[in-house]
Amino acid sequence: MLVAGAAAACSKPAREPLKLDGNILTVENATSETWTDVELWLNTYYRLQKSTIEPGERVHAPLDNFVAGFGQRFEFRRMQVKDLRLVAKLPDGRAIEIKKEFTAGGLAGLKGRS
Repeated sequence: MLVAGAAAACSKPAREPLKLDGNILTVENATSETWTDVELWLNTYYRLQKSTIEPGERVHAPLDNFVAGFGQRFEFRRMQVKDLRLVAKLPDGRAIEIKKEFTAGGLAGLKGRS
């Protein structure tokens, strides 16, 4: 029993499929299935597309590459990231959606604290 607990304590935490580092978004497919027709949505308005992301593949994209429907680009220096999600299809046709969870910052992060 002690060995099982030690093994669990040593296991790596699950990797985030959507990770932000400054102006760079890293998408990692840590599953065993290919993602096709991949759409990345930033603030529900700006989009970036990729045809496939293979199992184990990492994709890096500057946030300034996201474009809205009428050609407006996301401007990292002037805009705040509030929502980030990935929508894709699995090999069997099922849809997959991954939403990045953000922690509240600024004054919203202080709400409820004594």
